[in-house]
Amino acid sequence: MCADTPEYKNTLTLPVTDFPMRAGLPKREPEWLARWEKIGVYDRLRETAGSRTPFVLHDGPPYANGHLHIGHALNKTIKDIIVRSHQMMGFDARYVPGWDCHGLPIEWKIEEQYRKKGKNKDDVDVVDFRQECRKFAEGWIDIQREEFKRLGITGNWADPYLTMDFHAERVIAEEFMKFLMNGTLYQGSKPVMWSPVEKTALAEAEVEYHDKESFAIWVKFKVTDFNLPDMVLSDEEETDDTREAIAEAKDAAAHDFIGAHVVIWTTTPWTIPSNKAVVFGEKFEYGLYEVTDCPDECWAAKGDRFILADKLAADVMARARLEPGTYRRVRSVTPAQLSGMMLQHPLAGAEGANGEWDAPRDFRAADFVTDEEGTGFVHCAPSHGMEEFELYRDLGMLDQVITYNVMDDGSFRSDLPFFGGTYILNRKGGEGDANKTVIDKLVEVGGLLARGKIKHSYPHSWRSKAPIIYRNTQQWFASVDREVGDGQDEMGKTIRERALNSIDQLVKWWPQSGRNRLYSMIEARPDWVLSRQRAWGVPLTCFTKKGALPTDPDFLLRDPAVNARVAEAFEAEGADAWYKDGAKDRFIGDAANPDDYDQVFDVLDVWFDSGSTHSFVLRDREDGTPDGIADVYMEGTDQHRGWFHSSLLQACGTKGRAPYKNVVTHGFTLDEKGMKMSKSLGNTIVPETVVKQYGADILRLWVAQTDYTVDQRIGPEILKGVADSYRRLRNTMRFMLGNLHGFDEGERVDAADMPELERWVLHRLAELDHVVREGYRTFDFQGVFSAVFNFATVDLSSFYFDIRKDALYCDGADSLNRRAARTVLDILFHRLTTWLAPVLVFTMEDVWLERFPGDESSVHLVDFPDTPADWLDEPLAAKWFGVRKARRVVTAALEVQRRDKVIGASLEAAPVVHVRDKDILSALKSVNFADITITSAVSLTNDPLPSEAFRLPEIEGVGVVFEKASGDKCQRCWKILPDVGSHDHTGVCGRCDEALN
Repeated sequence: MCADTPEYKNTLTLPVTDFPMRAGLPKREPEWLARWEKIGVYDRLRETAGSRTPFVLHDGPPYANGHLHIGHALNKTIKDIIVRSHQMMGFDARYVPGWDCHGLPIEWKIEEQYRKKGKNKDDVDVVDFRQECRKFAEGWIDIQREEFKRLGITGNWADPYLTMDFHAERVIAEEFMKFLMNGTLYQGSKPVMWSPVEKTALAEAEVEYHDKESFAIWVKFKVTDFNLPDMVLSDEEETDDTREAIAEAKDAAAHDFIGAHVVIWTTTPWTIPSNKAVVFGEKFEYGLYEVTDCPDECWAAKGDRFILADKLAADVMARARLEPGTYRRVRSVTPAQLSGMMLQHPLAGAEGANGEWDAPRDFRAADFVTDEEGTGFVHCAPSHGMEEFELYRDLGMLDQVITYNVMDDGSFRSDLPFFGGTYILNRKGGEGDANKTVIDKLVEVGGLLARGKIKHSYPHSWRSKAPIIYRNTQQWFASVDREVGDGQDEMGKTIRERALNSIDQLVKWWPQSGRNRLYSMIEARPDWVLSRQRAWGVPLTCFTKKGALPTDPDFLLRDPAVNARVAEAFEAEGADAWYKDGAKDRFIGDAANPDDYDQVFDVLDVWFDSGSTHSFVLRDREDGTPDGIADVYMEGTDQHRGWFHSSLLQACGTKGRAPYKNVVTHGFTLDEKGMKMSKSLGNTIVPETVVKQYGADILRLWVAQTDYTVDQRIGPEILKGVADSYRRLRNTMRFMLGNLHGFDEGERVDAADMPELERWVLHRLAELDHVVREGYRTFDFQGVFSAVFNFATVDLSSFYFDIRKDALYCDGADSLNRRAARTVLDILFHRLTTWLAPVLVFTMEDVWLERFPGDESSVHLVDFPDTPADWLDEPLAAKWFGVRKARRVVTAALEVQRRDKVIGASLEAAPVVHVRDKDILSALKSVNFADITITSAVSLTNDPLPSEAFRLPEIEGVGVVFEKASGDKCQRCWKILPDVGSHDHTGVCGRCDEALN
């Protein structure tokens, strides 16, 4: 729509804007960040909140020890969209960013620095060591804060929460002491996940699973005796012949079984020295197998007998290099017969063993035995396996089966025969010498039937990446099944009951699958291991009575005055106060004789730290919540076993309920092929790189476009697609800005006085307003962006703008069509910029300031505009649905003519449109259908569709016969009309002549 002659071109009202086509985001975004900081956008929103309802998303703290990765960017952007959208929906949306500062990763870094300098951590004063850890965390907090801010994340960056702040350390200690006082804290001994490299217990949330190649061994436990209890016979059965037959059967079984071997299979050879038992399954079929021939290279000999599960026997024999035909099944072995056997450890009687393994092994049935792999028997080292531990705990036999062979560094105790001083893992987490030493000794004593290697999923420390072991140690636990003595029983009496009831009664889950995952975890979880054998953290602020057993009522010192003194000291000095000289005397004071008590120096699991944040952030801060409960917790799906989990347990132990109302979960970020990102694969996407190339808004747009509730993909090609969507959206905004130049209130047209096309746009806006608000309310950003983007690019750019360009450029200033269109553009501007501002924080600020410049102006200081309900007009929408369908047939027909070079532009056409449906025909006649189809003229008829008429198969009853427009071309608007040349101004149509006058 452009005039052919210069003099007419100057009479058109063409778009005027300085808004650039190219965004230049990498360069310009820092300018907006500086501007927001200067005018204090976040603080101004808090100051002007008035009576707004508070809305708080509580930040799950990232760890302060490295640059941001793409998962950080995804996570913080989702949070930012939630906060900003709720602010613009009328809430006082507060966001306090936070950091997790204590714990092993930082402590490990400091230890590495010491090792490089030849220093030993144990030689350094613990308070000095902790100060170095604090300094390390402070440095990374400053770095990460700037990296987060660069992504456009809003929040109280000037006053974040840190788990190492003195007040935070005080509250964490106070929260722990609530467990101390309410009866859920206890000291116990059980196998826990243990990192030999880091010398500390780990929680499930600190463990990840990776493939590991392990030794696999098939070990022989010799049957040394066999005895079945006498059968109880009735008087009729009690005969000499019966008794003699039973005795003969016993003797035959004893002859067959004694000297045979029960074979076990394990992938942890290092646990064999701690073996105390073997168990079998009562429901499986077992057999006695005899070797009839064997090659020289196998560890079996002719005549050897092995007891195996029938289902697994062939596999075991193959592992022992015994081919079919070299062994035979001698007889069945019943569970009752198994229970009559006595087994001997393979190292029993070994020279130099000093009797370590001479005692008979316990042999009984257990329900955790399977016949899916192995031999049908399980070797039990209850110090290193939870199922075995629980079996013998329930039998009351723990004192008979628990060993303490493995030290905190993963080495065997120095006085353990053959193996003392060997290591399960080396210092870097690789294979130590313990497994090989055990295997070699078994070979030497003839205790091995077969060996090999297996690749399997194995637990590793999330932080050191080294494999872990299960190790029985004294630890501090929070019981999830003891009654909590605090009287807050609305959700239940125990932590587990409260957590399960909170999940179902108090919390909404987005997506719902998050509920199922966490519920099943809480349902099955063991007691919470609270203690860690480290230095950098909040200590377990409790004292134990010397000489007392953990089960004694007075084992723990429970005194409110002692707790209060600890809290006051931590508020003033931080948790370092616990480690200062005289701390025990200072804190116990006159509550008891300090000499009667030991001070506990384990530190709390860092998940207890972050699980307690609801108290010192939500409860204690002015920008928290009145009830100390967050509106939203939002993290990755791994936090169902992490922060969601620990926060729930912690709060249920101290508040009696969950600390959150909504839990939103996102998936993991993968590369374009759906593979996990890895530096070794070279497929990582670094946020800083994306920001430097495209700008943070492109990264934010990627977040909004993806379904974050599942694993999402990102890579160069995907980012190119996101950038293309961004350009299309930017062009839509630029069109609006250009055509709103000079708009003032005097032009505004009331909705009731607008043409139907404009009223249809208002109807669509009213529909969208509901979609946008509901989408943001339910955290469905993909749904919001998809709806707004499709509206902007399809309904507006490809339809409404395309049609109204003619009126905007060519109509006179007082034209109703032009004024109505400009009014609608203004309405569109205010909605699109605010609806998209939570996502495209920089671009929408750019758009806003183009129209409303000023030192104090910002789109982030306004709300979503209210949209009148009476804009909804379903009958009008139905009518225009039919109009748009007919238009599609016309534009498709004209595209064929353009492709065939019959015409160059649609204004050269005057098609004849045949419409079968009389209602649609009437609708088309009631509007200026030539304007709608961007043709110079159009003829509408109900005549039958000619055979040559163009049709679209998906739109029935509409056909188009192409005709060229008749008349001359208007030199101003380019329409071809019969009246061109018959007006005052040369070579123009009547509409343009009127505009020129």
